[in-house]
Amino acid sequence: MSSFSSLFHGTYNTVQSPIKRSKTIILLSNHRITIKSTMTTIKVPGRPTWQQTMLRIRDPAKTIPFYTEHFGMTVIDTLDFPQYKFKIFFLLTLPEGESYTLTPGTQEAHDYMWTIEGTALELTYNYGTEEDSENFKGYHPGNQDKDGFGHIAFNTDDVYAACEKLEKAGVTFKKKPDEGRMKGLAFAYDPDGYWVEIVKRSVGSNISNYFNFSQTMLRVKDPVKSIAFYEALGMTVVRQKHFNDFSLYFLASSSNIDQSVDYANIPDSEAYFKLGQMFGPVLELTHNHGTEKDDAFNHFNGNEEGRQGFGHIGFLVDDVYAACDTIREMGYGFRKVSESCGYIINSTIMFICYYSYHITRFQII
Repeated sequence: MSSFSSLFHGTYNTVQSPIKRSKTIILLSNHRITIKSTMTTIKVPGRPTWQQTMLRIRDPAKTIPFYTEHFGMTVIDTLDFPQYKFKIFFLLTLPEGESYTLTPGTQEAHDYMWTIEGTALELTYNYGTEEDSENFKGYHPGNQDKDGFGHIAFNTDDVYAACEKLEKAGVTFKKKPDEGRMKGLAFAYDPDGYWVEIVKRSVGSNISNYFNFSQTMLRVKDPVKSIAFYEALGMTVVRQKHFNDFSLYFLASSSNIDQSVDYANIPDSEAYFKLGQMFGPVLELTHNHGTEKDDAFNHFNGNEEGRQGFGHIGFLVDDVYAACDTIREMGYGFRKVSESCGYIINSTIMFICYYSYHITRFQII
């Protein structure tokens, strides 16, 4: 069966004709790596902003309401590819009270989607998976040995009240707020088994939404290389937290940060507070100490046969030509999508890029 995932099987090579769209300081302590960000020597041109996180779903009739009804997201656009037997849904957290009057799937919705400053949840549905219980056993939700993808997250004012509300509505949990060692946060399951973290917002935030899409977590092999890569794409390390055997690095896109704040030099308590005030999501990079020293180690990226679930993250840029030229200069290759099977929206072709350091795919759009 032709599907979205089948479009991206093949060799990795350099993109030949992408289409245009309308210095790190390292402090080491044992295995802990503290990043002090400055201006990186290379910046990807074209105002790159993090625009999407893609997950494959089995049944849109179950998954779309899960995110719209339980978490308040809005379907802002759809792309349907009957010739390849898959459909894509783009969901966004809109500010409370903001109405969305465009019809998903129309040219107007496409125009909106490809100009947003925020980050959407892209849900990819391959035709027939909801009916094929005999041959299709579901998608791989991550969090097994060597998996790169971990979870997505939503912020809310009261985690306990929110989880009680979700449980009454039939949502099941991996971890409730009072379970485990880390109190006050929870992990719910979505219909495909992906982990959805429920996180408390900072007190005094100006966010009136009950929930807002707040995080995508990816595991990385080497944070020095990964963070330099994402800084070149316009992201900023807004907080980092170190534990005995792992470290967390939180990065925000340029549209989601306070440009007047020097995030590299504020106390952790202030960084934590500002992180909890952000309306848009952050990219949480998790580093298990020591993986960077193991040449044979790589994470699964979510696109391997039998482990497909998470697909990629995507960035919008003004000029795909210039962006890809710079990324190529940085030493990264691309997984090419030909014009015959690419997504063509307003003369835009989206290319899947293959990031070799922590084996996570991303799109330049």
